[in-house]
Amino acid sequence: MTIYKQSIYSFDINTISQGAYRSAFKFSTQDVGTAKLIFNLRKDDAPLPLSAVTGKLILVPANGKKRVRDVTLVDKVNGIAEYVLDDEEIKMYGLFQCELVLVYSNGQAMSAHKFGFEVTQSLMDQDIAPVAEYYIDDFESLKAKIEELYDESVQTIEELRAKFEDLEKIETKEGAQEKADAVQVNVDKHVKDKSNPHGVTKTQVGLSNVTNDVQAKKVDFDKHTSDQSNPHKVTAAQVGLGNVLNEKQATYAQYLAHDSNNMRHTSQAEKEKLNSAQLFKLTQDNGLAKYYSGADFNTVTDTGLYYMSSATTALNAPVNNNGYLFVHNYGTYAYQEFTSYSSSDTTSSGRRKFMRNKVASSDTWTTWREIESAEGSQSKVDAHANKVDVHISAAERLKWNGAVTYANITLKNGATAGTRTPNYAKWGALLLLRGHVRTDPEIIFGSIPSAYVPVGGAVVTVPMSGVGGTANLIVYDNGDLKIKYPDPADSSKLGGGYYIDVVIGCQEGGTV
Repeated sequence: MTIYKQSIYSFDINTISQGAYRSAFKFSTQDVGTAKLIFNLRKDDAPLPLSAVTGKLILVPANGKKRVRDVTLVDKVNGIAEYVLDDEEIKMYGLFQCELVLVYSNGQAMSAHKFGFEVTQSLMDQDIAPVAEYYIDDFESLKAKIEELYDESVQTIEELRAKFEDLEKIETKEGAQEKADAVQVNVDKHVKDKSNPHGVTKTQVGLSNVTNDVQAKKVDFDKHTSDQSNPHKVTAAQVGLGNVLNEKQATYAQYLAHDSNNMRHTSQAEKEKLNSAQLFKLTQDNGLAKYYSGADFNTVTDTGLYYMSSATTALNAPVNNNGYLFVHNYGTYAYQEFTSYSSSDTTSSGRRKFMRNKVASSDTWTTWREIESAEGSQSKVDAHANKVDVHISAAERLKWNGAVTYANITLKNGATAGTRTPNYAKWGALLLLRGHVRTDPEIIFGSIPSAYVPVGGAVVTVPMSGVGGTANLIVYDNGDLKIKYPDPADSSKLGGGYYIDVVIGCQEGGTV
């Protein structure tokens, strides 16, 4: 097992902490194969993934000879890399300036951090002479350096040899004059030679594209340049004006008059007003409702007015009927109102209205609630008024007034009296309950004597206080009383309690 001297660097990669990190880490020139640099890389308070990355470490020792080395990615998920100084680097004692660079496979690169450390010279190494005067990155650089030194040596030797040869060839005056005369003869002959003795080509004088053709005369050229009648028949398309019509253009004065016409142009204030106008359309451009056919009501959440065709409860509509859907939305609080449409039935049964809303921060919706019309409410009141078995005549009321004695209902299981004490009485064939009770649903909240209860018990509707709505009051054969909701989804609507002001009638024999 190899034992290392480890220098651990934790780098947070950002523009704030990008400066050089001067550590107190020191290695010795005797730490051969054991001087390890460990890098923990993080970005935005999380480990920096190192997939598709090559780590490059730039080392600049005290001698100034830069080295570029690959680091080892030991943990690409947690952003951990390391590098062990090689045998040459550990002998370069002094301060090291370093930088870690990440090179990505897509061509991007990023400097992780600059840092430094020191290699101290061991006492064992202080009598060792430098290995070389030059530091070489790789074998090719070494080869090039050796060849450079060889070339310099050969050049020096050749220069010395040439100088000694010149000493042996010192020319006499007579010999020099003889040679000069011979040269002059050749020069005179060369000057008089008009046949291109050097074989100069047109390419050599920069005229390779010139053809050996007769050129136009100067007078013809001047005539051509002064010709203003488009001798080359240049067209509008050839000069990039193929779309320009051959029509008279507006004068500059006309342009200025048009530019200053405020009736035709929009002012900056008007532009800003238009830019700040609402961009989302609530309807079609012609004002008609947006048309959807066979759409799932759960997916229609943008504010607007829609006509829903082929609507069915399978598509989360409240009824199997077409109609108009109006959607309000504020973030995740979508609200829908649906009015069923009938072209032939204009009564309340043909025009039914429902509402529901989306639960905040959820994909679930509440159940549809039907909104009662005045016509529908009146029909229910009329139906209730026609039930003679639950109503008494004025003569019976006069007969029974003052003949009723009320007793308090015995409350149980944490139920309490509200604004009025809950009590009961027997009035002829009727069981009278009245008062205001606060209780949880689905528990026995009180009881009355079983002798007061109609045979088979009773279930009646009572109003809720505080939040609106209704619930069922159950009167059991044994006299126990309980609140129960027809729809379990309403069980969260406790509100301020329940008004139990009801009259329960009995037929002959006590049956409700």
